[in-house]
Amino acid sequence: MHESIVTFVGIDVSKYKLDVCVLPEGPQFTLDYSADALRQLIVRLPERGTCLVVVEATGGYQRRLVAELADAGHLVTVVNPRQVRDFARALGLLAKTDRIDAQVIARFGQQVRPRTVVQTPEKQAELDQLVTRRRQLVELRTAEKNRRETAVTPSVCASLQHVIDLLTKEIRRLEKELLALVQSDDDWQNKTDLLQSVPGVEPITSVSLLAELPELGQLNRQEIAALVGLAPFNRDSGQFRGTRRIAGGRAGVRRLLYMAAVSARRCNPRLRAFAQRLEAAGKSFKVVITACMRKLLVILNNLVKTNSHWNPQPLLKTS
Repeated sequence: MHESIVTFVGIDVSKYKLDVCVLPEGPQFTLDYSADALRQLIVRLPERGTCLVVVEATGGYQRRLVAELADAGHLVTVVNPRQVRDFARALGLLAKTDRIDAQVIARFGQQVRPRTVVQTPEKQAELDQLVTRRRQLVELRTAEKNRRETAVTPSVCASLQHVIDLLTKEIRRLEKELLALVQSDDDWQNKTDLLQSVPGVEPITSVSLLAELPELGQLNRQEIAALVGLAPFNRDSGQFRGTRRIAGGRAGVRRLLYMAAVSARRCNPRLRAFAQRLEAAGKSFKVVITACMRKLLVILNNLVKTNSHWNPQPLLKTS
């Protein structure tokens, strides 16, 4: 964290307004969430490089604000709302209003010092949005397929099938656009080639990982597993030894790795042997597939870090 930071700004973001709290001075104010208000906000903030602006991830409402602040040269961090809420409870702050939330967010930044976001290039932002839109359509298609399973009226079945067909067509169009976008960038193309060299990793999976896990190859195996939410946490107290469980992390990336791990268990010799050893030890399917997801993630992270293709029998230990 930058040593020059002396001011912490918490911003509670909603659809139509921004509640701002500046610490340690303590002034609070509210602005409309508009282009003019964003310009006013940037003018009212302390000098660039001396303040950390903290906002919560609010389902996308924060993206425009974060982009404007980053473009203006401010240090910005996007934090998990659950962590901020837990922090408020630890302080004994049970009341919840927009003004209180802005103050808690600022205090969270002051005490925790979360890492700042990296300014997202325009092409990366386009890739992120395309991947997000594809995921939304896949979820819609899954919901329609589930409804079709229970539908009995011919007209309803026909309507559901029509929507499924339309969604499938649009998903395929987006996938072509995604692949074309990746092919337009040499670095992305190289990374997807590395990821796809691993049996079980499909082209669209590799592209989605580029968008949803840009840190791939930049962290060690413990850090990348914790970031995704595949690092098991201890639950021990005294003589009690609880079951290790995973928690937090990026659910979207875990969904990608789940499908890839299911495929890799069949066609990837190293993952298949790894899963068989766990099954022979009496581990449940959930434990086995989670372990395979983590091992696959570590393998992918190592390939990108070392800029090397898949080797069924690597010299380096990856798990």
